[in-house]
Amino acid sequence: MPRLLIAASGTGGHLFPALALADALPQIWGVTWLGVPDRMETKILPSHYRLKTLKVGGLQSKGLKKILELFRLILATQRVCYLIKEQKIHVIFTTGGYIAAPTILAALWSKTPIVLHESNVFPGKVTRILGRFCNIVALGFSPAEKHLRGCRTVLTGTPVRKEFMIYQSLPDWVPTGKGPLIVALGGSQGAVGLNLMIRGVIPSLLQRGCRIVHITGENDPCTGRYSHPNYVERIFTHHIPALLQNADLAISRSGAGTICELLACKCPSILIPFPFSADKHQDWNASYAAEYGAAIILQESKSNFEPLEQSIQRLLRYKSTQNHSLFDCLGDMRKNINQLSIETGETSLIKILEDII
Repeated sequence: MPRLLIAASGTGGHLFPALALADALPQIWGVTWLGVPDRMETKILPSHYRLKTLKVGGLQSKGLKKILELFRLILATQRVCYLIKEQKIHVIFTTGGYIAAPTILAALWSKTPIVLHESNVFPGKVTRILGRFCNIVALGFSPAEKHLRGCRTVLTGTPVRKEFMIYQSLPDWVPTGKGPLIVALGGSQGAVGLNLMIRGVIPSLLQRGCRIVHITGENDPCTGRYSHPNYVERIFTHHIPALLQNADLAISRSGAGTICELLACKCPSILIPFPFSADKHQDWNASYAAEYGAAIILQESKSNFEPLEQSIQRLLRYKSTQNHSLFDCLGDMRKNINQLSIETGETSLIKILEDII
């Protein structure tokens, strides 16, 4: 039985692609999951995956603190080496982030094959520094390759959970009617600024007859401000695949995982990058989607909501031409999404893992 160690931790952008891969593996595979205590994986990981946790952080401090962090990295690397030996691991898969650094170093030390998946258009710091020590760096988007000289790269796309690939009907709590359905994803990290923009345009959208589902995330202090039959506000939902598959338009951050889910659902979007994302990777991701006409980009503003309101109005408006045909902005965006969507991420990665053992 082939034994796989998955090192993925922290945010949905790291966890969900790894989970999609794990769920798609043939049943003969044994999976051990390496995460970090008190992070998302301790809450969402299915019980049939053996979860091992390891305290690890970045090397972003200075002076004595950086030396201490380096010492902790060495200790973490030794512990991963022990885990590889204890679990008799044949191959390792990681999605980057802090947990990837000791994992890559341990793979190098123990001579265990490792595949690193980079989902962002602009690769993360760990990928840029340590990707050359991996057997394969699998890419979610092709432009990442030019930032990874010295790495052996393969374009695979990013694995997306199967729920996004199979049609899901809308839950009964979604407003019904003929008005356009707008899904606003406030998310968790940095949700307050995005939610503030969304709330600034809700009155005008409701006046136009739009139906709005607003997923605020947990970090928003202003829930409950609006009450309307066509407006539903929720902190969290498991029905994101159904919402995006049936939405006319989504408003969202531009993490790589979110963009891949939007592409899988063929959902046009307005992307508002998180202003403080590492290396501005959300700006890079949004720019790539916009370059192909699959999305439009707006910058976050806590006081000026007019650009968002105008953008939504333009996208929802049908414009008549001289021959009385209709110009459909959202329909064109859906067609453009087909140029970007790569729907074989997990299949390609499984083939790589099988070949590398």
